Amino acid sequence: MDDLKLCDSEYRFMLLVWEAAPVRSGELVRLASDRLGWKKSTCYTVLKKLAGRGFVKNEQAVVSSLIPREEVLKYESETVVDRNF
Repeated sequence: MDDLKLCDSEYRFMLLVWEAAPVRSGELVRLASDRLGWKKSTCYTVLKKLAGRGFVKNEQAVVSSLIPREEVLKYESETVVDRNF
């Protein structure tokens, strides 16, 4: 079930989405710049990638999460346990 796997940068970006959603894409770019040091192009590249994988939707410049944070955390916890035991 690797479809819930996020790399570190994607996870940090998703934290912003989960915190602010629904959020206008321009505001999300500002948050990513302030908190992650990202450029606008980086933000939109990651946003497009996450939308393509079904983590977020971006409709009329408003970004919303499609997968709850708890579901991703549960997956990550199970992965760590499986890997170590």
